[in-house]
This record gives sequence, C-alpha cells and structure tokens, in this order.
Amino acid sequence: MTARPLDVLVAGRVPYRAALEWQRSLAQERLDGRRNDLLLLLEHDPVVTLGRTAASAHLLRSDGIDVVEVERGGDVTYHGPGQLVGYPILDLTAYRQDLHWYLRSLEEALIDALARLGIPAAREAGRTGVWTGGRKIASIGVHVKRWVTWHGFALNVTTDLTAFDRIVPCGISGVVMTSVTREGGRGTGEESVWNRTIDAVIAGFERAFEVSAHRVEPAPLPA
Repeated sequence: MTARPLDVLVAGRVPYRAALEWQRSLAQERLDGRRNDLLLLLEHDPVVTLGRTAASAHLLRSDGIDVVEVERGGDVTYHGPGQLVGYPILDLTAYRQDLHWYLRSLEEALIDALARLGIPAAREAGRTGVWTGGRKIASIGVHVKRWVTWHGFALNVTTDLTAFDRIVPCGISGVVMTSVTREGGRGTGEESVWNRTIDAVIAGFERAFEVSAHRVEPAPLPA
C-alpha cells in the first residue's frame, strides 16, 4: 500500500497574522481539492494567541506584544523565536473523521520526534499536549472545517522560556514550560538543534500518520 503524500513547507520566520491568513488560504485550497495534505513549519515573532476557550485572567500581561484571538481550540499560548510551530493542513476524511484520534496522533508524532532527539516524552492524562518529566514542551490547539485541519502545535526548541511568564500557559496553573535545549536534546549549537528538530518532526509525522513526506518550496504569502 502506497503511503499518502504529505507536502512539507519549511518557511522560516513569518509574522503571526500573515501566517494565519496564509494557512487559512492553504486550508481553502485543500478544501477545494487543489492541494495535497501539507505540514507548514515556521516560527513567529513574539505573539500571544487566545483560543476559543481562553480566559482573560490567563493573560497576565502583554508587554506590548501582539495579542490575537483565533479560531483554534484551547486557551492562551505564546509563540516566539526558537519555537517550532507546525500547521498540519490535512483532510481527515482520508484518515479518520475523529478529532480525538487526530489530537492523539499529533501528540504521538511529537513524542516520536522528541525520542529521536534523545528526550523521553509522553502525554499527561486529561491534558492535550506533550510533556517530559512533568514539564510541558509542546502545546496543541486545532481547528477543523469540513474535516480539513489547520492551526496545530508549538514545540519549544531554543525558546526563551521566561516569555511564558506573560501568561498562564494553556490555562494550567503552575505548569512548568521547557524546551528541547533545556532538556538536553541532541545537537551541537542552536542551528544544529533547530534543523535536527525539523527533521525529527517530519519523521514523527511520517510514522504517526503513515504518510510519505517531501519538502516543497513555499508558495508566496497571500497579499
């Protein structure tokens, strides 16, 4: 059986609002049948995003950075430099029309990726995301329209973890955030860890979703 194709767009640093419109545009192309499934990988300038269930009390301060309300599930989160953000745009009718399965599969892809970096990671009962040693290393929040997904995950790689002091991450009081570098992920130097993490995440997606990934050149951002 031939694995489903997965296009991977590695886009570098893209401002959050521009990336939001970009993924909405890509999702519409997937809905229209004009694209394969794809995984958009990038990082953002500092931004706080508020999901559909975000509580205002969980934004402690913004420090002047952008705050954006979005359609994804979940509470409040932070994105910034050194954090690998992934937006899978998948048509779940070709997999399973089951959001619980999809969330657990995203977690599995990231757990697999972290294992490749030498970091033992796991789920935590009753909570969405990925954890290591009781510390949260990846957050997940998704949106689905007619079974096509967008939004996705944020994996801390070389992130300045003090940036999370602005918020109650994902609305979980007392949570300790961590990163690939904090946990001693394999690699020598920031760039090496970053590139190894991208490769590991792509491999994790191939295994968790039973797809065949190949990198393609990013399309221009919508005007």
